[in-house]
Amino acid sequence: MAQRKARAVWRGGLKSGNGIMELGSGQLKGQYSYQSRFESGPGTNPEELIGAAHAGCFSMALAGSLERAGYSPEEINTTASISIDETQDGFAITTIELDTQARVPDIDEQEFLRQAEIAKDTCPVSQVLKGAKIGLKARLVSPVGA
Repeated sequence: MAQRKARAVWRGGLKSGNGIMELGSGQLKGQYSYQSRFESGPGTNPEELIGAAHAGCFSMALAGSLERAGYSPEEINTTASISIDETQDGFAITTIELDTQARVPDIDEQEFLRQAEIAKDTCPVSQVLKGAKIGLKARLVSPVGA
């Protein structure tokens, strides 16, 4: 099975330091810091990367679930909002909200929502993130030309 890698380098203390995160493929490399993670400073943060991974994984899982059910999705557009909060045990990712819109011909909303829930529960990133509450907001968009 495929193995993927990512790398992070951190220099300095927690609040005064900074680092770089990089995908193994080299397709993404970004600076991060305490300010970009816990405040509104410039740069990226691990939670954005988790969000991108979750949105991408969920979208693919939904496409697969829809195809197995006999539908042909035209487009699935998902945003993941990650909440990191300070708890009594330190900082924790407490909530992930998936917001997806899809264009799928010949499907009714109830069936679409059922397939979206299946994808949310079965995508590999959802599986690994089960410690966080993962919510879902799904909307069906009319197919092009309908």
